[in-house]
Amino acid sequence: MFRKAAVPIVSNGSYLQGQANGKLSSMDNRRPAQEEKVVLKKKVTLLRGISIIIGTIIGAGIFISPKGILTNTGSVGMSLTVWTVCGILSLFGALCYAELGTCIKKSGGHYTYILEAFGPLPAFVRVWVELLIIRPAATAVISLAFGRYILEPFFMQCEIPELAIKLITAVGITLVMVLNSTSVSWSARIQMFLTFCKLVAILIIIVPGVIQLIKGETQHFKNAFAGNDASIMGLPLAFYSGMYAYSGWFYLNFVTEEVENPEKNIPLAICISMIIVTVGYVLTNVAYFTTISAGELLLSKAVAVTFAERLMGNFSLAVPVFVALSCFGSMNGGVFAVSRMFFVASREGHLPEILSMIHVRKHTPLPAVIVLHPLTMIMLFNGDLYSLLNFLSFARWLFIGLVVAGLIYLRYKRPDMPRPFKVPLFIPALFSFTCLFMVALSLYSDPVNTGIGFAITMTGIPAYYLFIVWDNKPKWFRKLLGK
Repeated sequence: MFRKAAVPIVSNGSYLQGQANGKLSSMDNRRPAQEEKVVLKKKVTLLRGISIIIGTIIGAGIFISPKGILTNTGSVGMSLTVWTVCGILSLFGALCYAELGTCIKKSGGHYTYILEAFGPLPAFVRVWVELLIIRPAATAVISLAFGRYILEPFFMQCEIPELAIKLITAVGITLVMVLNSTSVSWSARIQMFLTFCKLVAILIIIVPGVIQLIKGETQHFKNAFAGNDASIMGLPLAFYSGMYAYSGWFYLNFVTEEVENPEKNIPLAICISMIIVTVGYVLTNVAYFTTISAGELLLSKAVAVTFAERLMGNFSLAVPVFVALSCFGSMNGGVFAVSRMFFVASREGHLPEILSMIHVRKHTPLPAVIVLHPLTMIMLFNGDLYSLLNFLSFARWLFIGLVVAGLIYLRYKRPDMPRPFKVPLFIPALFSFTCLFMVALSLYSDPVNTGIGFAITMTGIPAYYLFIVWDNKPKWFRKLLGK
């Protein structure tokens, strides 16, 4: 059923893609078997690339994060400022990844770029914390939002049972895993459809909001910066919420090897997507405040649903359905992309060998997709997921800052590397500084959760020496690792 897709090749100190030839049976037994490459196909076009980025960014963030940002900024004006600044910062980060994606044409995203710039230890720590915490927790959180919103129309008059939410969430996670294991083309097509649904959901909020502005409903914008003053304790958490809502701009870089004409399509897809998302997010928040006051927004459990109930009457039942589809799209895009990181890490020898195998007929990295399922289920049914967000955010932004710092380092370490797309140096400098400053501030403002995140991240160092460096492993231990 599976064929080994690739083997790591090290040449001149840099990590390059290698491909193994699998011998497939000949149709005619009298003929010798023909050697064919079993690889992931280039099926990600420009439109599909845009749908991966937009479809992964727009999930529950725009429907959940307004409360987190408003809580930590203290005023309508400051919250809108944070939304705008987070959009610009995300665009800067996306442009840096566009350069990296066009000069390092390997899938794997963060992992691959850290490997190229700083070597195997920090790259292993990155994939270790992604596999252990970040991806299972992030998938569980977005899928819980999917479960809650998909059940919302059936429980309009009462509280939704937590068990029902978790059960429908488990079904949704399983569907995503099956879809990504079955077909790359169908995953991409469904992602395009779900991206369309997301944009419709955003427009359903923006258009009535614009109409309210035309009618003069601007009372909630008067003295917009009045209220509780933003503090140095709250701002990094507000930025975490905002950057979480925009996170996903880096996912196309996880599938670089499957992108058609990556030198052109990766920068184009990133720029188009980020402009659409930033404008959409800011206008959506403006629309919320045309109808809902800051105090009412903080009390609402589902901001988009509250907004729709005020303005749309019975049609408001459609909003939770669109939001649920939006969350499903984020789940699908995240699993599609991150499974490629595990695939590449396995190919480089940093994860068990089976994760770098490809289904011969379906051309999907099936084991790398399936490994996420049990880990996500454990996260779903055990632990406080929302408390995980702060310390998984710590690890995520620490390594994203490190990746972009690596771009600067590669400019000096490998100046002759072909760079079809190149950003001005101040952009990666500003973005990496902001990420690392935000991480440092979070250690001050939320030392418990970020401390836990730091501790979990550091477990990757002994794990690297145990699983990768230690050569004299017992036979049973090597067999367990697939070596």
